[in-house]
Formats: sequence, structure tokens, C-alpha cells
Amino acid sequence: AAESGGMGSASNQTVTGGCAQSEEEEAGLSRGSGVCKWFNVRMGFGFLSMSSRDGASLEQPLDVFVHQSKLHMEGFRSLREGEAVEFTFKKSSKGLESVRVTGPNGAPCLGSERRPKSAQKRRSKGDRCYNCGGPGHHAKECQLPPQPKKCHFCQSVSHMVANCPVKAQQQQQQQQQQQHSSPGSQGTATSPRDEEEELSQAAL
Repeated sequence: AAESGGMGSASNQTVTGGCAQSEEEEAGLSRGSGVCKWFNVRMGFGFLSMSSRDGASLEQPLDVFVHQSKLHMEGFRSLREGEAVEFTFKKSSKGLESVRVTGPNGAPCLGSERRPKSAQKRRSKGDRCYNCGGPGHHAKECQLPPQPKKCHFCQSVSHMVANCPVKAQQQQQQQQQQQHSSPGSQGTATSPRDEEEELSQAAL
């Protein structure tokens, strides 16, 4: 009980009186705050510019390496340049390396609006909700109750995409257009003329 009582006063100082403080110091962790200097979304790492260390301002900001796996946030993990961050970090072979990164007061990081190009392509296909047909969200995030299943092609409730008459009709039209424009059909039209020319040459 005495130890936990002394923790509040000791945790503000650098002495190793409180449990939490001594654990962090034993692991060689320090606390820092600053901003994201840059972050490569595709590679999943970047650097933080630390302006304050353990509550004391630094004259020169220090670079601290950050990997996306250390970011405290939901979904796709990344940082945007200039974003305010708080973090714990340690010294490693790479220099200073962050262990856990949050926004101010432990809030989740904001993250970059950018996404790797490959992820954007994958997302764009599934960006329509299969439940209500609306863009920008998925069926599991849909606010509406389960809707009757619709054809993904023409949004009709009466049939599924496999039996869609509109899709079948469009496919037939495309096939007919391809047949008309294919060089094979033109070749057959000109063949009688060739035969006539051959006959007239033979008569000469």
C-alpha cells in the first residue's frame, strides 16, 4: 500500500520510486513528444522530430525512427507530416527508436490520407456497400437494417447478378458488335468479287 501511495509523487520526478517509472527506466525507455518529420506510407516507416524529452524541451530536435507497427490507431497505420505525437522510445543500433506512438494525451494517431497505390486499387472495387448500394462504406459498417439482396449490376431486387437480364442483353449486344467489326466477316463479303476477277482473267 505504501508503495502505491508513493507512486503519484515519485512518478513526476526522475527518481525510481514509483513502479511505473522504474519499469520504464529498467527497459531503457524514455518519453518524448514532437511531430512527425516524414513518413513513407508504402514502406511503413518514417521519423519523428522530438522537441521534448521526459518533459524537458530540447534545444535541437532529435530524429526518432518510427515503424507503423508501433502506432496506436485503428485500421491502416500511418502518420502525416507535421502531426503532433507523444511516444516512448529507446536507444537501439539504429539510434533512437520509438516503442509506442500516440497522438497528444494518448489519443489515437491521425494518420496520413495517402494510401499505397496497390491498396487504393483493392479498396476502390469494394467501396460500394453490398447491403444498400451506397458508396464509401462496406456492408458491415452499413447503418441500415439488412436490405433485400439486390442485383449488383442493375440494383433490381427481383433477381441476382447471375440471372440479370440487363447484363445478358448488354453482353449479347457487345458480342454482336464484335462480330460485325471482326475482319473475318468482311473477308467473306469480298470473296465473290475475287472469284469474278479470276474468271474474267481466265477468259482473257
